[in-house]
Amino acid sequence: MIPAQSRECIRASYWLRTMGNVQAVAEAIAGEQSSGTFIALPNESVALRERSAARVEEIAEAPDEGNHPLPGSAGEGSPKAYRLTVSWPLANVGASLPNLLATVAGNLFELRQVAGLKLLDFSVPRAFADAYPGPGFGVAGTRRLSGVAEGPLIGTIIKPSVGLSVEETAELVEELCAGGIDFIKDDELQADGPSCPFDERARAVLEVIDRHAQRTGRQVMYAANLTGELDEMRRRHDLVQALGGNCVMLSLNSVGLTGFSAFRKHCSLPIHAHRNGWGYLGRSSDNGFSYLAWQKFWRIAGVDHMHVNGIRNKFWEDDDSVIASARACLTPMYQDRPLTVMPVFSSGQTVHQAHDTWRLLGSADLIHCAGGGIVAHPGGVSAGVEALRFAWDAARSGISLETAARSSPSLAQALETFQ
Repeated sequence: MIPAQSRECIRASYWLRTMGNVQAVAEAIAGEQSSGTFIALPNESVALRERSAARVEEIAEAPDEGNHPLPGSAGEGSPKAYRLTVSWPLANVGASLPNLLATVAGNLFELRQVAGLKLLDFSVPRAFADAYPGPGFGVAGTRRLSGVAEGPLIGTIIKPSVGLSVEETAELVEELCAGGIDFIKDDELQADGPSCPFDERARAVLEVIDRHAQRTGRQVMYAANLTGELDEMRRRHDLVQALGGNCVMLSLNSVGLTGFSAFRKHCSLPIHAHRNGWGYLGRSSDNGFSYLAWQKFWRIAGVDHMHVNGIRNKFWEDDDSVIASARACLTPMYQDRPLTVMPVFSSGQTVHQAHDTWRLLGSADLIHCAGGGIVAHPGGVSAGVEALRFAWDAARSGISLETAARSSPSLAQALETFQ
């Protein structure tokens, strides 16, 4: 992680592959992203460069993890890889997340001299934390509103993702609440379709949740998917709040930084941030973002929960990457303003991942969402919730799954069903 050094300096580190002279390529990147261009400018004075030019802080040879040069790369032979650090004066952009994004992840990816480039990390002055609200709830607020003082929040996604009517959705939520679930979220594909309109769904689901809260004294956290146009998202937020809801969800790549920031100023509920589309930003080893860098934008902007994939998931990401992402969410950005958020483990999760998630992360400050891993339990939805909770209790107590299953029929069934 890049340490936050000068108050007035933005720093970013990259994994760079090039077939050219690395010093020249690094200078081209610094110039393209600040005061320079492809040719010397008569009005780019020494004083202007001293004031505004980006600086190459470090170039260090690195292992080459890439495959082939990016299309259109200039040069001959095989690319070599380097760790590159560049800095910019804060005065170039001010404390602005959209313009920070344009600076550290703008046209530099398109330069011909670049055969591969990945933004690994960045640090920004404390001025960014002052300019944006940051998480309104984070880990502590999520625990307070959900009534889960310790251990992971046992969560699920309404499945099937789409196709259920309002009534069928409410029936499933009824079963989940009866089973003792802590957290329920809409699938990111379920927003405001004509077969399950948002307003009707929110009213039906929150009526069920309120009824159970009246009986048990604890309100299940429901992340209603608000994703849409800005005015729609604001209106939906207000409806959820008026109905007594305690969480909302946005798809980050759909709403963008500016849309999110505008919504965050309006929002007074925890924001569950879904990263769908992350693969086109992070999957390539040759290009894009590391999650370590990407999640910082959203923490500064003000999310409360961040999806990090899950152990032995159904997607491309390996376990080390998932755990590094979760640790990043729980790592303070500033000593006096940590901006930490709750990581959300999901994607093909069942009782089989609880022990390894606990062992590898070493923290229970997380939401563990199992969709099919709960809803498809052969003993029913309540048994699915019970099994996942039992698995986590065993993991945190140092008891193996096999031993725990001897005293839990629901866990034993889950072990058989989810291989």
